[in-house]
Amino acid sequence: MKMESVINSTILSLAGFPKSNPSIHHQKTVKARRTVCCSLSSSSSKNSNNGGDADGLLKEEEEEKYNDIWLLFKEAQQNILYLNKLRLVAVEELNKANREKQLLLDKIQQLEAVNKLGNEQSLWRELLLRIDSMVLTGLIDSAEASGMRKAVMGNKFSVALVFFDIRQKTDAELLAQLRHFSVGSRKNGFHIIQICTEMEPLVSVGSLSSYVTGLSKTLQKKGHIVEVILPKYACLDLTEMQGLREIEAELYSYFNGQLHGNRIWTGIVHGIGVTLIQPLYYSSFFDRERVYGYSDDFERFTYFSRASLDYIAKSGKQPDVLHIHNWETAIVGPLFWDIFVKQGLGGTRVLLTCHGFDSQCLEQPDKLALCGLDPARLHRPDRLQDHTMTHLVNILKGGLVYANKVVMLQSIYSKERIINSFSHGLEPTLAIHKDKLLVSPCGFDNSTWDPSKDKFLPKNYSADDLKGKSICKVALQQQLGLSKNSSTVLVGCISTESLDFDLNNQKAVWNATPKSVQFIFMGSKATSADGALEYLKKELKDETVRFINKYDEALLHLIFAGSDIILCQSFHDPLLQVPLKALKYGAAPVAVTSNENKFRHFVDREQETTRFSRFISSTFGYLSLSQAVDEIKNSPSKWKQKIVDAMAKDFSWNAECCDVHVSAYTALKSL
Repeated sequence: MKMESVINSTILSLAGFPKSNPSIHHQKTVKARRTVCCSLSSSSSKNSNNGGDADGLLKEEEEEKYNDIWLLFKEAQQNILYLNKLRLVAVEELNKANREKQLLLDKIQQLEAVNKLGNEQSLWRELLLRIDSMVLTGLIDSAEASGMRKAVMGNKFSVALVFFDIRQKTDAELLAQLRHFSVGSRKNGFHIIQICTEMEPLVSVGSLSSYVTGLSKTLQKKGHIVEVILPKYACLDLTEMQGLREIEAELYSYFNGQLHGNRIWTGIVHGIGVTLIQPLYYSSFFDRERVYGYSDDFERFTYFSRASLDYIAKSGKQPDVLHIHNWETAIVGPLFWDIFVKQGLGGTRVLLTCHGFDSQCLEQPDKLALCGLDPARLHRPDRLQDHTMTHLVNILKGGLVYANKVVMLQSIYSKERIINSFSHGLEPTLAIHKDKLLVSPCGFDNSTWDPSKDKFLPKNYSADDLKGKSICKVALQQQLGLSKNSSTVLVGCISTESLDFDLNNQKAVWNATPKSVQFIFMGSKATSADGALEYLKKELKDETVRFINKYDEALLHLIFAGSDIILCQSFHDPLLQVPLKALKYGAAPVAVTSNENKFRHFVDREQETTRFSRFISSTFGYLSLSQAVDEIKNSPSKWKQKIVDAMAKDFSWNAECCDVHVSAYTALKSL
């Protein structure tokens, strides 16, 4: 009430209304009465015998007074309405300012937490570097160093308390303290080193970047030790890397018959230890604008793969798992088993993740010698020889053959379906190694994408309380100038890659949908679909359709929250994870198709599929857009229950994706 009083007084002063003065009003009234009385007196003197006229004048005076009062009342009413409107605007502005203030305060808290975490991580990262130094100087062997690393990385919070004076201690003093610390802090967990070519937010081209970061963060939360090794690209975004520093010792790695020097950089990203390898002699390999798409990509990533293994071996690391990805680091498999397993890595195993089999890298066999492999030994049908172009070696095939486990990242299809229909010529190899193949869905970051604590939303909500979702819908409609009605069905579409953006299909879907449905189309920062959206904008001219070409993070969150349905190009979307985010925000993911029956055979119903696939096939996978709209309107209670059930499911990195990988790591340890 106090706040409203302040607002009201402010509005009055800003609106320019004069303050009331009773004495002035009284003077005006007295003056008016005197005028009337004088008039009456004059009239009486001139027409003393005409009493009827005096009565008429009195009646006219009363009518004038009545009209004046009514006019004043109407003016006062309008002023009250105007003031109330100003008050509402001011309240909304105040609420907006409070929300912005809260967002700033939350950001400050996050930055303070990151700063505190950065100091702690800097300490234990420096401790790890001191352990590396002890190995290189011969003070400890690689086995003891591996145990110490696990103790340090598995107890990051206590490290800050125990080793706060690390810089004042000699290696001998620090070693005694480390040995004591290691004995009392042993934990069960895996030590995983990811050798990869992308990691969000450092370098992001496709789905690999979010997968590496999302899975690594989740694994570390569950007590495992994760490190990531990347090339030091010229295009790296290092703004979110904590404690970036160059290791003084130069690393030499083998390539093309010689040893070549590399600079090694280390830092922390989202709590994950990251090592960057920078070639010196072959500095042009990664000093380029793009990450992929060059004629010497095989040489570039083979050099990096060999240098990564040389770094792991020479620093005395003994990880449980080397986790490699796609063809770019698949060569690690043959390199490890033919060369490096004998260099103190006998307890290490190799896991390969494939995001698809469409890119395999075929090369002349002689090129394998560049990294120290024997072409004659590997150019064989059961190893790297390509099934179709037998005079070439297939690098991805080599990874499949030499890896101990293979995870195929696919949210929808079963293992059998992938082998038979999506292997791109690798079917014989996949069939032979079928027992070591696993299928995992992708995930999403539920620390950023969660409607119950999303800072971009005007009102948070959850599966237990959906009231906020209606508020979000109205806010979205208001922001985009759509008719405000929470009962109107609202359909959102976040465009994926422009190649997948079927314009004719989108148009056909819209034409087949009732015109009472509202549509919102938005591009994504990860894609270039502006041209497609412009085309649709020209074709679909209607007051119920809105197009947003410019990427807006806050608006994107509001679209997920305010939509009843989210159109999806595919239910397997590892790049943007649109279907997963839609489910979390209580919006039904529906396939973009104008053919009512086309998608009903899209989802595999075999038991070997992922939990996500089985859930989708039993809920939204069979629905066309028109069917979904009909169900919302005709069976609202049933639809609401489906939405509540969907929101309660966990399809983040923490769930099935992590479970599949931990299961794979566990199986590797028993080999």
